Amino acid sequence: MAGQGPLLAIEDLRTVFRSSAGDLPAVDGVSVSVAPGRTLGIVGESGCGKSVLSLSIMRLVPRPGRITSGSIRFDGRDLLTLSEGEMRGLRGGSIGMIFQEPMTSLNPVHTVGRQIIEAVSAHKDLSASAAKDVAIDALRRVRIPAPEKRFEEYPHQLSGGMRQRVMIAMALSCEPRLLIADEPTTALDVTIQAQILDLLKLLQQETGMSIILITHDLGVVAEMADEVAVMYAGRVVETGPVNAVFGDAQHPYTLGLFGSVPRLDGENQSLLAIEGTVPPPFALPPGCRFNPRCGFASDRCRSEMPLLRPLGPSHQAACWHAPVEAEFG
Repeated sequence: MAGQGPLLAIEDLRTVFRSSAGDLPAVDGVSVSVAPGRTLGIVGESGCGKSVLSLSIMRLVPRPGRITSGSIRFDGRDLLTLSEGEMRGLRGGSIGMIFQEPMTSLNPVHTVGRQIIEAVSAHKDLSASAAKDVAIDALRRVRIPAPEKRFEEYPHQLSGGMRQRVMIAMALSCEPRLLIADEPTTALDVTIQAQILDLLKLLQQETGMSIILITHDLGVVAEMADEVAVMYAGRVVETGPVNAVFGDAQHPYTLGLFGSVPRLDGENQSLLAIEGTVPPPFALPPGCRFNPRCGFASDRCRSEMPLLRPLGPSHQAACWHAPVEAEFG
């Protein structure tokens, strides 16, 4: 990232959902960034706030959710200050998004070609024939065979992997500078998953776009990302270059995630389980939100919220027990 400022910079973002119990934080003070041409992986268990963070970037948080504070700067412009019309101009244009489940994201009563044309027409002033050419070319770029034929087909006529490729084609049809991929390989078998990830890497090399990759799969992050942010209960608990976090994880939650991944380099290794579950937003514990599940928790962990502290160049963890190197502290 040397010499380049971030394409997207999120600072102290807070997104809450209104309820009878008050405002419940789904994203609580998150700060992350991604540089041009780089990939940021955001990882964590279900319910940690990953998808709400992606919807916050797009300003698509469903009601009764709302963004209450912070900033989301894309290419220097704070997205939270833009009008809805200006945001519509960015969504699907400069910022593309692949949603979690293609079967529910694609409209079952329209052909995939018509849906891609709709996305293209919203951002480009093209004739009907030119928009069709762009849509077919987008299908070709994502390596869909016989794209002219697939253009006329409906989502139910395609396999899960093909539907995911259609979603990628739609997201890339307007050549975005930033692509947000929310669990892009969910429910796909490992062979198709590998093909989708290889495709994303190839398209990134061809276009130079930045990617935010949201996943619960550490293997996907290791393969795809340059930087990683580990989220827990709405907050980032560890962040840094992938090599630093994967090679020297310091937060107990990150260590627990690594311990739950099967390994092939040893015999009779048991998987480690992180006891308990992510606390719901209406029952967050005092202090560190991971403390009820942490074997290292102390009285300070149960009373004071730890903030991200530097462990090395760009590597930070929010843990009272993580060693802070004097050079960076």
